[in-house]
Amino acid sequence: MHELRARRSADDFPRSEHLAAKIAAVATDPVAVDPETAEMVRNRIIDNAAVSAASVIRRPVTVAREQALAHPVKRGARVFGVPGTYSTEWAAWANGVAVRELDFHDTFLAADYSHPGDNIPPLVAVAQQLDVRGTDLIRGLATAYEIQIDLVKGICLHEHKIDHVAHLGPSVAAGVGTMLRLDADTIYQAVGQALHLTTATRQSRKGLISSWKAFAPAFAGKIAIEAVDRAMRGEGSPAPIWEGEDGVIAWLLGGTERTYRVPLPEAGEPKRAILDSYTKEHSAEYQSQAPIDLARRLRERIGDLDQVATIVLHTSHHTHNVIGTGSGDPQKFDPDASRETLDHSLPYIFAVALQDGSWHHERSYAPERAHRADTVELWHKISTVEDPEWTRRYHSNDPVEKAFGARAEVTLKSGEVITDELAVADAHPLGARPFARDQYVRKFTELADDVVEPAEQQRFLSTVDSLADLKGGALGALNVVVDPRVLDKAPVTASGIFR
Repeated sequence: MHELRARRSADDFPRSEHLAAKIAAVATDPVAVDPETAEMVRNRIIDNAAVSAASVIRRPVTVAREQALAHPVKRGARVFGVPGTYSTEWAAWANGVAVRELDFHDTFLAADYSHPGDNIPPLVAVAQQLDVRGTDLIRGLATAYEIQIDLVKGICLHEHKIDHVAHLGPSVAAGVGTMLRLDADTIYQAVGQALHLTTATRQSRKGLISSWKAFAPAFAGKIAIEAVDRAMRGEGSPAPIWEGEDGVIAWLLGGTERTYRVPLPEAGEPKRAILDSYTKEHSAEYQSQAPIDLARRLRERIGDLDQVATIVLHTSHHTHNVIGTGSGDPQKFDPDASRETLDHSLPYIFAVALQDGSWHHERSYAPERAHRADTVELWHKISTVEDPEWTRRYHSNDPVEKAFGARAEVTLKSGEVITDELAVADAHPLGARPFARDQYVRKFTELADDVVEPAEQQRFLSTVDSLADLKGGALGALNVVVDPRVLDKAPVTASGIFR
């Protein structure tokens, strides 16, 4: 358990005690990746491909892809859906947006939020650029997941309105360092640069949420790649980046009186944090996953939804204040709000899940769906409140107790009250239908249907299965090529600087 706090420039604070140095030590530890972790890495590569297929012709993904395609190179990385090779950081950028656009891939929640699958696009892009072996990609991803999840366990960014991708920049830098077998000093400098350049306010997830929510993690990955490149060339970073007198803790987080405790693996301890994370069955903010399943269960007990007077969801502080009515965002009740905003509106999500008994990544957000009169009426009957017990369970370190759900109190016009609760989503490792390889493959084949030819789907899945055996230069096979007729349906975007 690494304790860190702000330090004065005059303090005797050796570099070996800097958090960036501790992270570099984890990244350079040659400990083997255990089979369970390696299997989950493969599952998450499949998961990312699934959601990328589903989002491939959405406008933000199309914009990012067009930007990447403006940077072709003879030797580089692959862009999801298309043949050819492109500049590494731009390929990572385009693929990162495709992964993130639908809010549909893996998550880890603790002191802060994260989508650790955001580490995969930048590491894969670098691996393709430099002809990395499959085993080294797996090692790098195990480190990247470990560092991001450990930072999320120890440092709350949301409390100070800093976007959670500030934990992603350092994790990508550390993961790339492991994958490329860089020395500890190079990784130390890259981690510091990546953190320095990827801190931003949380306005990207507040009020009327724009498409930047999808771009933000891709930007962090792109910046981290550039930071590693500079560090490899001998360039340094601001230091100590977290603990410095004018550093992140002192001015962006808890200030000079705050101490944070970040868990990190000891030397020789396997990096298993990826096993603490979980993916999504539904395309919506993770804290709405269990409520969607709860709504599907409740609708049979309620029966006629016209008889509902009010619905109160008792839940955690984070859920109430981020996607619930504790946010104070009127946009969360606006049928004309962006998809990104509705994705962060628990009242909307719960209303639609109650009415439909299902959730779909496109139909559930369609403008005509949000404007249905009966939906709007039910939507405005739903509110959230913080329950201290749900907040405690949200932050529990006991995986059996840790919960991201809610208790619903449905009051009918007759005065009858119907209650039910669900702690974790059905797809959670402790849920009713935990995701394993079969579920990841099914998610991929369902989302890739009519987007990726069946033979290409099977080729990709076989490549993932044999990832540990892939030699240098073979990781380009991790790219999924989309049926060109599908890409022809992508929206036409305006020209920018990059053509």
